[in-house]
Amino acid sequence: MPADPKVIRPIIVIQKKIFHSGHHGGAWKVAYADFVTALMSLFIVLWLMNTSPQIKKAVAGYFNDPSSSGNQTGTLSLGSGESVTIDKQNVEKLKDEIEKAILQQADLTKLSKQIDITVTGEGLKIELIEDKGGTFFESGSPKLSDNGVALLNLLAAQLKVLPNRLLIEGHTDAQPFSDDSGYTNWELSADRANSARRLLQQDGIGPSQISQVRGYADQMLRVPSNPLDPSNRRISLIVQWADATTTPSATNPALPESGTNTPAPASGSKSTAEPTGLPEPQPAPATSSSTPKQPLATHAAAPRQAWVARMKALVPAREK
Repeated sequence: MPADPKVIRPIIVIQKKIFHSGHHGGAWKVAYADFVTALMSLFIVLWLMNTSPQIKKAVAGYFNDPSSSGNQTGTLSLGSGESVTIDKQNVEKLKDEIEKAILQQADLTKLSKQIDITVTGEGLKIELIEDKGGTFFESGSPKLSDNGVALLNLLAAQLKVLPNRLLIEGHTDAQPFSDDSGYTNWELSADRANSARRLLQQDGIGPSQISQVRGYADQMLRVPSNPLDPSNRRISLIVQWADATTTPSATNPALPESGTNTPAPASGSKSTAEPTGLPEPQPAPATSSSTPKQPLATHAAAPRQAWVARMKALVPAREK
């Protein structure tokens, strides 16, 4: 039989229930943000502990008063990461920076009397002076001690940002080695200077920043009256002047122009001229000619002829 259209069929709705785990919302995001903020704060504190006093002062001033301390930046002072050329005008500032950095290290404060910083003709000289038991190096050895490593690490942090070149010198006292191995104070002074160079380069000093490494043995004593004084054992780091970073090459003196007079040395002074390896010119044999001699300056019109004339003046005349 056909279905009755007046009969209303019931509507069946099927609902599926999906069970979720506990809903946490965005709480984990807040916790993660707090963790990242705390980690960043830790890194900032660790960075500030290794910065110079100028940077610490600038950061503290900014947080205290951002409007008035905004122009104080750590990059305006030496030893804070910038490249400032050291010359005779600002060398005292670098000297003060190094001395303050040494005094801030508790382990190095007691060694301040054995660190001498002076301004010399070559540049700023930093000397690490030994005592009887050996302060920066082991006795009779080029091996650095813990104090030597700590001080050179500090100096490297201050000097690696400078464009000035460094000169490293090694010195010993006059006490010779007792063994017959052939190892002398010459090798010891040079090896100690090289040990300092290697450590400085490991801490950031560029290879091109080292200009020279010298070993003087006992030839430049700090206390000449007492060759065995322990203070004669030392190494020196010299921050060279900006205009003295390149060593001029030895050049031969120019030949005097023909027809010019060489000034005679003053009375009572010794002549400093050194032999050139050429024999002194001999006077030419006299000739019976009524024509007056023409000076060599008359040939200066042609540069080649003038050069040949000067060469002939240095060669002795052949005897006929």
